[in-house]
Amino acid sequence: MKRKTALIKRLIQDFYLVIILVFLYAPIATMMVLSFNSSKSRTQWGGFTLRWYQDLFASSTIMTALYNTLLIAFLSSLIAAIIGTAAAIAINSMNRGPRSLLMGITNIPMLNADIVTGISLMLAFIAFGISLGFQTILISHITFNIPYVILSVMPKLKQTDKSTYEAAMDLGATPVYAFFKVIFPDILPGVLSGFLLAFTMSLDDFIITHFTKGAGINTLSTLIYSEVRRGIRPSMYALSTIIFLAVLVLLLLTNFAPKRKK
Repeated sequence: MKRKTALIKRLIQDFYLVIILVFLYAPIATMMVLSFNSSKSRTQWGGFTLRWYQDLFASSTIMTALYNTLLIAFLSSLIAAIIGTAAAIAINSMNRGPRSLLMGITNIPMLNADIVTGISLMLAFIAFGISLGFQTILISHITFNIPYVILSVMPKLKQTDKSTYEAAMDLGATPVYAFFKVIFPDILPGVLSGFLLAFTMSLDDFIITHFTKGAGINTLSTLIYSEVRRGIRPSMYALSTIIFLAVLVLLLLTNFAPKRKK
């Protein structure tokens, strides 16, 4: 009787899991199928084709938007990782009161609505006479990425043993040498996590980019938004499919790569 009850519970859990997976990935699967549909219709199958992938790589507009998106995401994540790591080290060295206050301040941008952040940054650029364009998008992405890096690095700093750094200093190491040889290897996983999180947030952002981009420059999100009224081209399905498969392959390599023995 107990085995039968446990089996029923297991089947119910598996059923819920299947429903959740279908709910999450059915739209993505539909988009991938449409990227191979020769017809522009979303409801009729016109046959298999690679035409939309050819149009994708032949479109200078899409390729430029993709280049801008990846470049801004990489640069903003790299700069945010450097600034955020330095800020996390400074905050961690403070007393409990100021540290709690600053951590609360750094958490506000993550809780704040994107539209408020986007409008505020746009008004700040206009007030200082900065013309909207590539540089304003980059500054904006750095701004909202820094708190995510701080949030990722702080737990690793709390786990770091300060006595090893002090021992390195007592043995004659300079502060910079002791940091990169003792502290930095311990917090490196947090720095990489912050970098990847910032890269993902920058790659996915639309609202802040929309308010700070100016004329003549587009990222993928703003380009797709501008095409919604006219109808999204099937080449966008092909681009989204390539991005999804690239992320999937990266995750598989990360999770199933053989571990190096110590």
